[in-house]
Amino acid sequence: MGDKYLQLSEFNLEGNFLGFMGNKPKKIKYLSLAIPSGDVLIKLPKKLRSCLSSSLNIGERINIYGVGKLHRYKGTIKLKAYEVTKISDEQVSHSHADLPTQPSAKIMVCQKAGCIKRGGQGLLSQLEQTLCDRGLLDKVTIEHTSCQKRCSSAPNCILMLGKKKYKKNCPQAIASLLESYFTTRE
Repeated sequence: MGDKYLQLSEFNLEGNFLGFMGNKPKKIKYLSLAIPSGDVLIKLPKKLRSCLSSSLNIGERINIYGVGKLHRYKGTIKLKAYEVTKISDEQVSHSHADLPTQPSAKIMVCQKAGCIKRGGQGLLSQLEQTLCDRGLLDKVTIEHTSCQKRCSSAPNCILMLGKKKYKKNCPQAIASLLESYFTTRE
């Protein structure tokens, strides 16, 4: 039959330690890490669990090396650490200066079955191609969402520029809105 997990790649994450998680109250199994894109749960091997429980404090800056695996059927990614290191204060100040700012423009594309059947995948590829042609792909975050509750007008795509929402736009209109948004901000 084969394994249900496919090994994706190794990862190197840096963030703030939020605490330990487990199925039972005093049994540590996962480490919770705050990174710029959100909170992440990372499974700890048994060898690391006992030494980390006594040495890490909540809010500390840590660096985690590990392996990411993809569940073949569910499509979820499982992260497992093999090394956890603390980051000193000097390293933290240097790393904050190097981090790029988060893009304030976001495109949310519905990935439910109804939207996919009505051309959602084509919309996504057209959108990526148009943004790439105009050099805007690195300035925008494309997020795959669940149902946006607008199934009658599928395929659904929402463009968020700061606090404004734009709905029912074609890829060329989205690209021109993004160009005008970024030129006014600079």
